[in-house]
Amino acid sequence: MSERLGSRRPRIVPKPWGEERIFAETGRYAGKLILIRAGESLSYQYHDRKEETIHVLEGTLGLEVEREGERADLRLAPGDNFHVTPGTRHRMYAEGADCLLVEVSTPELDDVVRLSDRYGREGTSKP
Repeated sequence: MSERLGSRRPRIVPKPWGEERIFAETGRYAGKLILIRAGESLSYQYHDRKEETIHVLEGTLGLEVEREGERADLRLAPGDNFHVTPGTRHRMYAEGADCLLVEVSTPELDDVVRLSDRYGREGTSKP
């Protein structure tokens, strides 16, 4: 691959629940492949500015979501999408098998307010 021509490998960010592969990161947008291992979950969180759309590629994604006081626990299958607006409280998880999804978002990758986290990261934006 030639970085001079704009080709490069994704930046891999290990997480306690799986990993993120950041394949696009500009001042206008970001793109990630997110792998959530079976039985694992991201933190229950929201974003002040970041807006994102997720698209499930493999597995079943569990999604706890709360918007304007209305809560739901959704199951998204391959091909399903969900749009997360700023302020939406949410948690993604994989139950029976690994789950792979694409996230396309605004560029504020560190804009995360963790409300609860099984890995002890509440109140931080660290990986």
